[in-house]
Amino acid sequence: MKVYEGSYSSLLEEIRGRQVVVVGLARSGVAAARLLVKLGAARVVVNDHKPAEALRQELALLPKSPVLEPVLGGNDPALIGPGVSLVIKSPGVPPDLGMLQRAASMEIPVLSEIELAYAFIKAPIVGITGTNGKTTTTALTAAILKEARFHQVFAAGNIGWPLCDLVGKVEATGIVVAELSSFQLENIRSFRPAVAVVLNFSQDHLNYHGSLENYFAAKARILENQGPGDFAVLNAADGAVAELQYRAPGPLLWFGSGKRVPGVGVEEGWVYLYSPTGERQAVCPVEEIALPGEHNLENALAASAAAWAAGAEAEAIGRTLRRFKAIEHRLEFVASVQGVDFINDSKGTNPEATIKALRAFPGRRKLLIAGGKDKGSDFRDLARVIKEEVDFLVVLGETADRIIREVEEAGFGAYRKVGSLEEAVEEAWRRSRAGDLVLLSPACASWDMFSSYEERGNRFKELVRQIKP
Repeated sequence: MKVYEGSYSSLLEEIRGRQVVVVGLARSGVAAARLLVKLGAARVVVNDHKPAEALRQELALLPKSPVLEPVLGGNDPALIGPGVSLVIKSPGVPPDLGMLQRAASMEIPVLSEIELAYAFIKAPIVGITGTNGKTTTTALTAAILKEARFHQVFAAGNIGWPLCDLVGKVEATGIVVAELSSFQLENIRSFRPAVAVVLNFSQDHLNYHGSLENYFAAKARILENQGPGDFAVLNAADGAVAELQYRAPGPLLWFGSGKRVPGVGVEEGWVYLYSPTGERQAVCPVEEIALPGEHNLENALAASAAAWAAGAEAEAIGRTLRRFKAIEHRLEFVASVQGVDFINDSKGTNPEATIKALRAFPGRRKLLIAGGKDKGSDFRDLARVIKEEVDFLVVLGETADRIIREVEEAGFGAYRKVGSLEEAVEEAWRRSRAGDLVLLSPACASWDMFSSYEERGNRFKELVRQIKP
């Protein structure tokens, strides 16, 4: 794969000796601030709406530098003034924030952390986006490339390393596999992955993007700067994603069930790689793929195509698919208590993800724990699947009443609304019996009760392990 130089010179001019504002002090914001200090910014203002007491962990990770100035407890638009050359926006910071609107009115560039990092990373990047499956596909792709003995492999973006922390760590001969959200892609300028993967597209984050069209446009930006030598890896079975073939200037690989030429598909119970002329290479039998569920077969095919585009061989892909297990918080087995299996799918933060999780365990009697922060999702399809797949539903959080309305409309009445995750686990355990599966798959964000889906998933695991039969 070709290594790109990015926009090093032009971006460095906007940083060195200048004033930069970082909005949002999460992982990527901290990483961006560290990099900006190293690159010679004269002043780096790090801003967050949370007070200092709530950000102790993040503040401790910032460098001790006289150029760094935390401004916390609010987002004052006055922080954006004529002396500011650049604004770095963390993922999830709402685009209508007054500070960002002021930057736009003053024609000050607002960039994402991945754009900042890209200019200074010399290794090729495999970028993976989509509504669902990003984390699993990113981790699996990185695992395949490690199995294929690439010099350096980093999983980054929304998992693993923030991209800014890889500047100076990954060599030009290495490779970065990055999970990319619509929040990150919305504010790119030159970001150009050598392999761009689009997994799927369904309704999500409408509270942030405002419309389905805006959400799709943000996802599609992953292809925007690609050139003739860059690969696009697209889901053949997703109509919206398939349309992106017309925006891909370089070679295209498809993935999906059936024969996919060129790309990765399934025939006669086997995963195959198909060359542009249709010749096939066997990868492994579908039944030997370690990840459970139809949706994980799709993730495995996408990761295989991405790794193949990056240079991995069929043998390395097959070995990895046979042994790669579920990642934390994604259909993660927690424990079996008196024959009841508990599964942590806290990363299932939209209805489509929860639908896939429910269908990953055919034939099992299921108790579902769902609900959380409202992202503007439509729960009607989920309600219909709940009626088909779920024996009892425990709902909580900001969306509880909305979910209840939809399941009742679908003709499902076996539910109980609770006030906490503790109550939810207790209720699910009380109603379960040997052979059942208790699934935490909220279909919603975590921010109404928890700081992240990781915190929610970890608390679920703690509660399960505290069950006294």
